[in-house]
Amino acid sequence: MAPVATNEAKQTTDTPDIKARVADKVFNPFYSPPPTDSESVDKDYKYDHFKPSFPNISWEPLGDIEVTERALLADPSKKNLLSAATKVVQLTPAIGVELEGIDLRQLTDEQKDELALLVAERGVVFLRNQEIDIYQQLELARHYGPLHKHATTGIPKNGLEEVHVVYNDSTRKPETASFSKIELWHSDVTYEAQPPGVTSLKVITNPPIGGDTLWSSGYALYSSLSPGLQAYLEGLSAVHSGVAQAEGNRAAGLPVRRKEIESVHPLVRVHPATGWKSVFVNPGFTRRIVGVPKAESDAILTFLFRQISDNPDFQVRFRWEENSIALWDNRVATHSATFDFWPATRHALRATPHAEKPLSVAEYEKATGKQAKDRQLDIWKQQGIDVSSVAVAGVASGKSRYND
Repeated sequence: MAPVATNEAKQTTDTPDIKARVADKVFNPFYSPPPTDSESVDKDYKYDHFKPSFPNISWEPLGDIEVTERALLADPSKKNLLSAATKVVQLTPAIGVELEGIDLRQLTDEQKDELALLVAERGVVFLRNQEIDIYQQLELARHYGPLHKHATTGIPKNGLEEVHVVYNDSTRKPETASFSKIELWHSDVTYEAQPPGVTSLKVITNPPIGGDTLWSSGYALYSSLSPGLQAYLEGLSAVHSGVAQAEGNRAAGLPVRRKEIESVHPLVRVHPATGWKSVFVNPGFTRRIVGVPKAESDAILTFLFRQISDNPDFQVRFRWEENSIALWDNRVATHSATFDFWPATRHALRATPHAEKPLSVAEYEKATGKQAKDRQLDIWKQQGIDVSSVAVAGVASGKSRYND
């Protein structure tokens, strides 16, 4: 993946012309910050206090973070949560469910735990008509773990450091020479030693059309692979890097609030609540596979990245409405927003709880004494299907019966 800025762009000076040229060179909707002069777009904007700001402050490096996996405490039937819903809509076989009739502000702790389990199983849960405000959203998120504070992206002008601001307006036109769509797919801040779990996003200003978000299931990606490739990938680890985001800020003359890091995570991780295996790489942050030749690493990661971005069988797409909110599990789902709405404004607020350090299949099985599972095979078993007779990952002989 191309670096965010050229060497020329990193040589920031105080002259306006140089700053303008630097901003032009580094603009990338994933790695670069929004413009700092966006206040001029609409001074009467109702959510002005939630616009991004970049205070020049420093935070200490993150240490070990104690977390409790709330989904492990949930009733597996999720009866408390689902009985309160007026409608439950499974959106695709692989990923996504929409709940109706639930008010996130009114959830009991038991329902919150069951929601975490539902998010773990379905990858992402959508709810519309939610009056929950950002303070209540943060409170809900804290139920799932200590909140992450992003080191480079904007925080609200009102100083809520635990809020990640997603913001774009007419001053920020996409420059497709600066990015490819595939690299916008990511799981949030996977370069951290303990990347996020149950994450929530509420769009507070939505374009009249466009700005949808797509999620892709790491469970489904794993299940689609041949047994031989599954076994090979389970033994690998990959480097996840926060360097590009930090360089994007520095090139724009903005602070980096916590020194950037890189972490090594298993390429296949196991979700502690479901026990299902998930491919855990993403184009945004995963840089290389450890201990294999570069050509091999590049080929494997390119293949996996293309499966994430290109295979519709693994994906769900959500059309935002006012007061819609999504909760997804960053351990098992990768996401990307469409960048098709300029010059309209799109503004969202994210709350991001830390989760556990990712466990490989071997680590999970040693720590729990349980066998990690393939989600698709596990679901088929639950449906009474003899999986030994099912052609797995298209490796069986015979002609394909697919027809469209």
